[in-house]
Amino acid sequence: MNPQELKSILSSGLLSFPVTDFTAQGDFHRAGYVKRLEWLAPYGATALFAAGGTGEFFSLAASEYSEVIKTAVDTCSGSVPILAGVGGSTRQAIEYAQEAERLGAKGLLLLPHYLTEASQEGVAAHVEAVCKSVKIGVVVYNRNVCRLTAPLLERLAERCPNLIGYKDGLGDIELMVSIRRRLGDRFSYLGGLPTAEVYAAAYKALGVPVYSSAVFNFIPKTAMDFYHAIARDDHATVAKIIDDFFLPYLDIRNRRSGYAVSIIKAGAKIVGHDAGPVRTPLTDLLPEEYEALAALIDKQGAQ
Repeated sequence: MNPQELKSILSSGLLSFPVTDFTAQGDFHRAGYVKRLEWLAPYGATALFAAGGTGEFFSLAASEYSEVIKTAVDTCSGSVPILAGVGGSTRQAIEYAQEAERLGAKGLLLLPHYLTEASQEGVAAHVEAVCKSVKIGVVVYNRNVCRLTAPLLERLAERCPNLIGYKDGLGDIELMVSIRRRLGDRFSYLGGLPTAEVYAAAYKALGVPVYSSAVFNFIPKTAMDFYHAIARDDHATVAKIIDDFFLPYLDIRNRRSGYAVSIIKAGAKIVGHDAGPVRTPLTDLLPEEYEALAALIDKQGAQ
């Protein structure tokens, strides 16, 4: 799959980030991860991101990363394309990117670099170096310390033919509009705010119809129903699912930092697809929060 083919795939449909399975002791659980991917793939996501943010990329050792990506690629071969999360310092990100390409990933999601603040030019140089280290398509994730502007993205697009996507996790509407208007159809555009469904209608109006769904990990049918309602401008269905599920869900998710991942693993456990605990520095939901989520999921019915 060349970068332009990947761009076409990412320009429509629902995307998702499978959680990474760990044992009770916190080790990578390959068999559980295989079962998870086999369960999720038939629901119709356009692409899956292995070792993404929801997949706890930031907590994986390099050796585990290779096993996660290889497992995802091998399991989903012929059914759904796998993009691999990469990040960290420039040299680390390049090593991850080249390993993911070697293992057969169809593309990369370039997560923000580490804690260090950097100039716009420095971040752009980081993105360019990673893009030029591989031949597969790259999607850059504007979030936290990565805040590339429209002019810099345009320059990167000229220098890096395989930079084919832009994912927004900032929620800066002015910036998003400027990027979309300036870059036009050069990129595929993905909504990437936590619990992206809440922002999906607004982003579609901005020319960003595609987003990644974390809740696809435990209520895939509802996630797909919601996406199709957004796509056909079914405002009544969108409003009902937001009122009945997403707003009370957000009330639980927002109680502690890091719950954007923890709540997904809790949801997976509730529906019978336990992925094990999150790794520190994240913390799992408290028992009363887990029970509240279970009640909320129960109202969604069988998936």
